[in-house]
Amino acid sequence: MLKFVFGLLAGVNLLVLAIGQGYLGSFRTETREPARLKNQLQASKLTLLTQEQATAPVALPAAEGAAAAAPAAAAAPAAPPSYACTEVGNFLLADGRRFEAQAAALDLGDRQSRRNVAGQDISSYMVYIPPQGSKEGADRKAGELKQLGVTNYFIMNESSPLRWGISLGVFKSETSAQSQLAMLNKQGVHSARVAPRYSASKQFAYQFRDLDAATRARLEKIKAQFPEQELRSCK
Repeated sequence: MLKFVFGLLAGVNLLVLAIGQGYLGSFRTETREPARLKNQLQASKLTLLTQEQATAPVALPAAEGAAAAAPAAAAAPAAPPSYACTEVGNFLLADGRRFEAQAAALDLGDRQSRRNVAGQDISSYMVYIPPQGSKEGADRKAGELKQLGVTNYFIMNESSPLRWGISLGVFKSETSAQSQLAMLNKQGVHSARVAPRYSASKQFAYQFRDLDAATRARLEKIKAQFPEQELRSCK
């Protein structure tokens, strides 16, 4: 009798253990993983990701990607080149007129101008005594020349860098001027010197201001018809 009771109790305990462990299911809902997956809405559309897919960076939609790239693309373009002042020269009168007529097509108005170029050709040589500072000083020096026996002189009183200097002769060649200077030195005139004289300018240069690249290129084509001329920046 005791064996029967003991066996019955053991069977009941095993039954309770099986129910507690879920081996026989649940009277309310199934809580194991397979059943929970079945109860998900549209469970057939779920996709399990691999580790690489789960850790990969998320790609932005096309519209968002374009918006993110817009600031870089919106960087200001480089400013086109500009030429503050360009000069072409030096022209003799006839060539200058031909060049000026063609440059008129650029229609630059007051941005185009012409200037005289200082002459560089030596026309003669002068023997002279430097300026004495005033008419009185020049007259005093002239008196000293007379005492030395020099009578061929001229006081320069015009408005020039040599005003109140004394000219002792103008010569075509430097050799002749140096010979005159040597003779004056023998007479006791030691303050005289020789200097070249330049001819008046008969040449022109044309200046063009605030040119863009396209207008500069057109100017270069016009200048190409005058190969002896130079295209340069204004000084």
